[in-house]
Amino acid sequence: PCYPNPFNSTTTIGFALPQAAPVELSVYNLGGQEIRRLTSGWQTAGWHAAAWDGTDDAGSQVASGVYVCRLRAADGVASRKVLLLR
Repeated sequence: PCYPNPFNSTTTIGFALPQAAPVELSVYNLGGQEIRRLTSGWQTAGWHAAAWDGTDDAGSQVASGVYVCRLRAADGVASRKVLLLR
């Protein structure tokens, strides 16, 4: 889950892993461009969370709008939409 959603400063993306696995959690715009990679690498089994502050990989604030958070792990891919309101 992503909370809060919609958000105006920071949202937290939570996910659970049934076993240790390589994980990539990224934020994409609706054009499919990756704008921020939040985590990449091995994660242990259990509950994890990453925060996104509405900035891109360069640290610049992105515009208000809908973004997609995508989690890629050994057991598949999951995505959620988040709404950023400035």
